[in-house]
Amino acid sequence: MELDFAKLHGAGNDFIVIDDFSREIELTAQQIAWLCDRRFGIGADGIILVRPSDTPECAAYMHYINADGSLAEMCGNGVRCFAKYLVDRRFVETKDRFLAADTKAGVRSITYSVDEAGALVSATVDMGTPALAPETVPTTLRANAESPWGEPCVLDAVVESPWGPFAFTCVSMGNPHAVCFLDDMNSLPDGLFADFTDKTLATFDLDRIGAYFEHHPAFPEKTNVEFAVASEKGIAMRVYERGCSETLACGTGACATGVAACLSGRAPRTNEVLLPGGVLAIDWKDDGRVFMTGPSEESFSGTVRIPDL
Repeated sequence: MELDFAKLHGAGNDFIVIDDFSREIELTAQQIAWLCDRRFGIGADGIILVRPSDTPECAAYMHYINADGSLAEMCGNGVRCFAKYLVDRRFVETKDRFLAADTKAGVRSITYSVDEAGALVSATVDMGTPALAPETVPTTLRANAESPWGEPCVLDAVVESPWGPFAFTCVSMGNPHAVCFLDDMNSLPDGLFADFTDKTLATFDLDRIGAYFEHHPAFPEKTNVEFAVASEKGIAMRVYERGCSETLACGTGACATGVAACLSGRAPRTNEVLLPGGVLAIDWKDDGRVFMTGPSEESFSGTVRIPDL
């Protein structure tokens, strides 16, 4: 099977985007993994199939699949790349600088800016209202606090691990997130850092710790795991994404981290989230809706022959 594709990324979180307006493309988990492999395939954190939407106001439906072949509800960086694909290829009328994207997590409204050639440069996505009640995240951790509007939530709840306790705030942005703020890294075991003389977020052993908590029984549908440090410069964050390990950025994770920082009193409602791949602006409005602004770029396009796996 041969398919035309485009490779796009949002702050280094990269995707293979494929036109499937015919609804004829079905890929096995093995084919997805092969396409996303950075040595044998194209290389990506996930696949986006662009399909027609059954919702009249939506430009198209974003069918997002993680690198391990599992279907995901939502992807914040992915939906900006999805918008760029539609705008740059003129699937949508660009004069209004607005489109609605259909996703498994619901409709997402997007406003965007374009360059002189009409190509999308940056997009702001209305990510909706975070779900905080434990059963909606979902998590088996018990609610121990309330949101500003009285919804029960899990705030800095302690979860034990082989390396000691970690405290998580649980947020759903259409997909589950467990956010841990590393307020005192010097108190963590030396073995959790690549260099124990330099205990920073950059040297933290995210692969090992993230994989442990992704599959922890407290998260029955697995979870995305964020480790963050809040400061006057913004919120520095690294993420271990459910179904694809560490990525350079995660849009829903940045939103969840912004919400968690505000709920816990570590940061205001408007923040810059500093990720290894770039910066995302997160604004948690007084009405509860979260807006995410960030870039989207196309790396290259081509045709790939997919093996029968």
